[in-house]
Amino acid sequence: MKPKLKLRFNWRNIDPIFLMTLLALTAYGLVMVFSASAPSAFYIHKDSMFFFKNQSIWAIVGLVVMFVVSGIDYRIIKKFAPFIYAFSMLMLLAVLLFGTTINGAKRWLDLGFSTIQPSEFAKITVVMMSAWVLSKVNKIDVKESIPHLIITAAIVGIAGILLLLQPHFSAVLIMVLTVGIMMLAAGIPMRIFSVLAALAVAAGTVFAIIEPYRMQRLVSFIDPFKDKMGDGWQVVQSLYAIGSGGFSGLGLGRSRQKFLYIPEPQNDFIFSIICEELGFLGALAVLLLFGILLYRAVRIALKAPDRYSMILTFGLISLTIVQVLLNIGVATSSVPPTGIPLPFFSAGGTSFVFQMISMGMILNISGQQKVEDVPHI
Repeated sequence: MKPKLKLRFNWRNIDPIFLMTLLALTAYGLVMVFSASAPSAFYIHKDSMFFFKNQSIWAIVGLVVMFVVSGIDYRIIKKFAPFIYAFSMLMLLAVLLFGTTINGAKRWLDLGFSTIQPSEFAKITVVMMSAWVLSKVNKIDVKESIPHLIITAAIVGIAGILLLLQPHFSAVLIMVLTVGIMMLAAGIPMRIFSVLAALAVAAGTVFAIIEPYRMQRLVSFIDPFKDKMGDGWQVVQSLYAIGSGGFSGLGLGRSRQKFLYIPEPQNDFIFSIICEELGFLGALAVLLLFGILLYRAVRIALKAPDRYSMILTFGLISLTIVQVLLNIGVATSSVPPTGIPLPFFSAGGTSFVFQMISMGMILNISGQQKVEDVPHI
């Protein structure tokens, strides 16, 4: 009788470099949250360590959750992916019905002791569900793959509509770009991918221009200095911060722009503070750490036990890297301004915990090993 191949999870098989990079990013992020947030925390809460203490608690929670998730077999996640996705859509619906509005957007659910942002959960579940469907794509028979592509589009579309109603355009953009990368990883023929990409760009353009505030952001992006006291304020202050950092920076804690020039510098524009305080070297360290994370995740994906885990790994790491690129793009005025946090660095409990959940899934896949199940004769 021919031996069968089975999978066995072993903690010793977990990619150590990937794990150490995660820990380094978490530590680096905590240091920068403290430095970037101290002035605004003192001004708002009379406690310069307010945001740092909150983020430290969430960091501990996130690390614990990551290690727990890393011990859950990814095949269990695959089995329950449709139910987890459905639950996340119900949470997005609950936001529309019972959500808390902050800065003109209804994106949060108030739990009493804390608020959560279900869109962070939705982004991960869209990746999980899309990987489940795309793993069935037949790279040889294109016609057989079309129904799976339609289902994938519906998965993203349902989530996208619920997010646009909040409104949360940046989350939709992140999901579309991530699933697009997953389609390429699944081997979708380029002619079909090109058509889907063109449709996505057309839809994105329409949604970007029909809302006046989004159109205004595009206008201010073209020349932020034209209205530097208005819509271009954040980007202009960000560029001042980056430019004044030079090669080695002004020194940790010595940023000037964090003193209420950049609103909430511990969030979307924390990369600007890194550049100002630690200069080119500090920014390069951020990029190198994310580069290592991406490289190790790609290695894990290429060695993944099956097609589903391969596509899932590509999706989860793409979800992180897309946000990194968009956040840095906004900070450097390379893309139109939109509210996207920098993973591991921007203050925010919900985003950090769900970020660690996705990293935990990648760690689990890295710890799977094929072993021969020798039958008893």
